[in-house]
Amino acid sequence: MTAIPKYHRVLLKLSGEALLGDRQFGISPQYTAYLAEEIRKVQSLGVQVAVVLGGGNWLRGADAAEHGIDRATADYMGMLAMVINALALRSQLEAAGLQARVQTALTINEVAEPYIRLKAISHLEKGRVVIFAAGTGNPFFTSDTAAALRSAEIDAEVILMGKNKVDGVYSSDPRKDKNARKYDELGYRELLEKRLGIMDATAAALAEDRKMPTIIFDVSEKDAMLRAVLGEHVGTLVHAG
Repeated sequence: MTAIPKYHRVLLKLSGEALLGDRQFGISPQYTAYLAEEIRKVQSLGVQVAVVLGGGNWLRGADAAEHGIDRATADYMGMLAMVINALALRSQLEAAGLQARVQTALTINEVAEPYIRLKAISHLEKGRVVIFAAGTGNPFFTSDTAAALRSAEIDAEVILMGKNKVDGVYSSDPRKDKNARKYDELGYRELLEKRLGIMDATAAALAEDRKMPTIIFDVSEKDAMLRAVLGEHVGTLVHAG
C-alpha cells in the first residue's frame, strides 16, 4: 500500500553546513548525493519539493563583515556561495534521476533561471525540484528569511528545516548541557522569547503571520524527512499561536 503524505508541497530549508558531511569546508559530493536521495524518496510520494540553501559552508556575510569587508558586499558574497551550493545539489538531484531547476534572486543567466514565482510553481506542478538560490537577493536578510518568504510565495504547506546532527529544538546546547530539554513543539513567539537561536526573528515573524508550520529535524537521520512528510512526529514542530 502506498503511503499517503500529510503535506503535498514543502519547502526544505538546508544550511550550507548540511552539504559539508564530514568535511570542515566546502561540499562533500557523497553527502550531497545522500541529501538528493532523501529528497527523491519524498518526491516519489508525489510531493512537490522546493529547496532553499544557505552558504555557510563557504562564507557567512556577517563573519566576513567582522573582518573589514563592507556588510552589504559580504552578504552578496554569501549569496554567491548559496548559488554554488544550489548548482551542486541540482547536479546530484539529476544524477538521482530527478528533474531540477535553480532559480536565483541574483541575475546569473549563464547558470540559473531568474526567480519568477509563477514559473517556480509551474516547475513544481510538473514534478521538478526547484532550488531557490541567493536568498532574497537583498543584503541583511538570512537564508531563514528567504525560506519563510519563498514558502509563502509558492503556497507551501510546511517548512522542513533540516539541521545537521541536531534532531530538534533544545532549551540549551545539548552538546554542552546534559540537562538540555528537547521541545516536541512550541510557538514562534516562545521560540523568540527563549532566544533559542534556531531561526532568526524576521523569518519567525513572517512564518507566524502566514501560519506556516516549521518542522526542525536532523537531516542526517535517514528517512527523517520522509517520515516528517508522512505526518509522523519528527524533531520539533514550531507553529503559530
